[in-house]
Amino acid sequence: MIENNIIQQKIHEVRGEMVMLDFDLAFLYEVDTKILNQAVKRNIERFPSDFMFRLTQIEWGNMISQNVISSAGTRNKIATPFAFTEHGVAMISGVLKSEKAIKMNISIIRLFIEMKRVLIKNASIKGQLQEMREKIGEHDIQLNKIYDTIEHLLDLSIAKVKWEDRDKIGFKE
Repeated sequence: MIENNIIQQKIHEVRGEMVMLDFDLAFLYEVDTKILNQAVKRNIERFPSDFMFRLTQIEWGNMISQNVISSAGTRNKIATPFAFTEHGVAMISGVLKSEKAIKMNISIIRLFIEMKRVLIKNASIKGQLQEMREKIGEHDIQLNKIYDTIEHLLDLSIAKVKWEDRDKIGFKE
């Protein structure tokens, strides 16, 4: 089974949604991208626009230029990939019925849920800090600086996890 950090690296934020791209899902399900997309198109009524959408050329170009996508060189340059939200990924289990696809879907959905949990927890902590800051008012500059530092560290903790879990480029030591 593929590790969660590999799956997590294949989740991207596009249009404010956490999504997975068609070719990444095909890799995880061990099918060709063309086969995955054909299965989806045969069952298109299961994939409304809030479950799946096609990236624009600009969105696709931005992902490539930010080195988010490593397999861009092998893709068709004209057709942009489909992006599947958490609900779209769940719906794929009804389209691809292999045992591998079902097990992978369960892993992916669990990871989406865990990522949401972490984001909600972080937002809750930031909200509590903001409430505390409002209670003390503008009178205590030192406390405000402490709150700023804590918020900054919270932001860095999410970025650090993403940075450490990324695919490494170059020579291994």
